[in-house]
Amino acid sequence: MEGQPKHLESIGMKIKGDTVIVTAERSEIIDFLRDSNNIIHLLPKDKISDYTSSNEMCAFKVQGGVIISLHQDGVEGQDVLYMKSGEKSPFPFRLSIVMNTVTEGTEGYIQFDGEVNTFLKLMVERPLTSLFNFMSEKLKEQFSS
Repeated sequence: MEGQPKHLESIGMKIKGDTVIVTAERSEIIDFLRDSNNIIHLLPKDKISDYTSSNEMCAFKVQGGVIISLHQDGVEGQDVLYMKSGEKSPFPFRLSIVMNTVTEGTEGYIQFDGEVNTFLKLMVERPLTSLFNFMSEKLKEQFSS
């Protein structure tokens, strides 16, 4: 927006979480993630509250009182599952859960694409990166024997 202070202008923010290897087939992982009721199993229970979900969406409050809502947004073959922000989220974003078959199972990572202002980026980039890395590790644990 013209005339808006520089730190309040929206910018694109991309975050790519750590790549992990999950000992499961991509289709099994996608089936698990396509049911938003399962997302709670991937979140840090000590840092979220007020979790609600259905098959297509979930919402929860993170430390600091911010509500995040995620809606299923389709799949691209067996390689990418998409989720997008809901109306309660503080800014628009899209999550891509990217998966590739490897000898050990499925290799994957979470990628975040959002529109935030510079000030907010400084506040949320590190916690979001930590959250996505935590979620990836929990997904790995979910499928380990």
